[in-house]
Amino acid sequence: MLLLGLVASACTAQGVAISAATTSAVTASQERGFQGALQDSEIRLNINHLWLQESEKLFRSVYLQVQEGRVLLSGKVAEPETRVTAARLVWQVNGVREVHNEIEVTDKSSLTSYARDSWINTQLKSKLLFDQDISAINYSIETVNQVVYLIGLAQHAEELERVLAHAKDIPYVRRVVSYVSLKDDPKRRASAAPPG
Repeated sequence: MLLLGLVASACTAQGVAISAATTSAVTASQERGFQGALQDSEIRLNINHLWLQESEKLFRSVYLQVQEGRVLLSGKVAEPETRVTAARLVWQVNGVREVHNEIEVTDKSSLTSYARDSWINTQLKSKLLFDQDISAINYSIETVNQVVYLIGLAQHAEELERVLAHAKDIPYVRRVVSYVSLKDDPKRRASAAPPG
């Protein structure tokens, strides 16, 4: 058990360093800017810390995406209580404005399912990256049981439509769930503004 804790701590420390380096490298291109990306990274690190303290199984089973304080949870867990616990812990983190809980409760998962989800993710990321009418860096993608979950910031409605069309066009995709905001949406600007 002690060894597991040391390995988890080492992985977390390495993850923090990699996350910080990655954040610095891409934030100049993102709509949310450097400060917004740093805040989202801090939220992500705090959530991961709470999940790891709660259970390594929870930490490994749930996928996490954070955009402007909006948190999207996806993944598969065996017990409904785990789904509830994951969301409860997210709400404990400062800066979280919204939580979208798309975690599936199922005890069925296979290597084939995981491989197919990874393939869908790769295909969609590639399509967005090479579409010059899409600012791919502003989107986060996760696929679970052939359902694509998107969160991010679209420049305009036409860009979002292109993203959704790319996702729906990939073989094996059963459904696309979008939590993407539009850049010029007044509700987004109001919720992203610091409390005064």
